[in-house]
Amino acid sequence: MRWLIDTSILLRATHRGDPLHQVAWDAVRAIRLRGDILYYTLQSLAEFWNVCTRPVTARGGFGLPLGETDRRVRLVERHLIFLADTDDVRAQWRRLVTTHRVQGVQVHDARLVATMLAHSVTRLLTFNIADFRRYPEITAVHPQDV
Repeated sequence: MRWLIDTSILLRATHRGDPLHQVAWDAVRAIRLRGDILYYTLQSLAEFWNVCTRPVTARGGFGLPLGETDRRVRLVERHLIFLADTDDVRAQWRRLVTTHRVQGVQVHDARLVATMLAHSVTRLLTFNIADFRRYPEITAVHPQDV
């Protein structure tokens, strides 16, 4: 099975101080042990970098130095497979945002789903199940349900 790993999982699985670290880590490990394939996107990597380098005084920021953030990004790149943006991703995104009447910040979720569809990835591991309910083309799975 092919899984896209959402930013919420990447952040928690790599940040031991997070209260949901173990849940995220256990889910990723269980998926890997089954022999399933794990993917990430440029969008997820950019969001990951944003939160890691954002000051702790700002909403949800980890306040990590650039070197530590880069180390964590290299871990993601080493253990997950990159799904590139393509013309098909753009076309899928356009279809999704118009079909599902997506507005505002939700366009980012639509982009993840578009990438999944363009690359035939059917499962999304995320803490944010509700954000993806509108997309029957994919299955969003909470880490506790792996």
